[in-house]
Amino acid sequence: MIRQVPGPGQESVWDYPRPPRLESEPRPVKIVFNGVAMVESSEVLRVLETSHPPNIYVPFEQVAPEVLQRNPQRTVCEWKGAAEYWDVCVGERTAIAAAWSYPLPRTGYEALTDYVSFYPGSMDACYLGEELVTPQPGRFYGGWITGDVVGPFKGGSGTWGW
Repeated sequence: MIRQVPGPGQESVWDYPRPPRLESEPRPVKIVFNGVAMVESSEVLRVLETSHPPNIYVPFEQVAPEVLQRNPQRTVCEWKGAAEYWDVCVGERTAIAAAWSYPLPRTGYEALTDYVSFYPGSMDACYLGEELVTPQPGRFYGGWITGDVVGPFKGGSGTWGW
């Protein structure tokens, strides 16, 4: 692995902490699925964790009504706690387990209680500010890659043991 050197105005994901840090994100979010802008929010949180592009969270109340349907999948994050998953349904199109949330997050992550995050690779488009997001490699992680973060990023082939 060769660590990229951040340029002016960039952050290296290798400078992000472990355990992860939760903070506000000043740029608004727009998420499009099946041609519908189902999320437009300026109340944005981001989770920063070593080797990962930020995970972006928005309030449930700012997701279009009836878009999220519970999925039975569950996982546990050693830091944030038990995650629930959501299918995203717009019109006749569904993305299975395309979003997740922490209904009872662990200490330090309580602000995530009423927030949900989306896998950008499962959506038609995700924007952070005016920038179109690139999905984090792989299917397990849901980081949002923008021009202000550099890697390499965990998630792609050969990175599982990082």
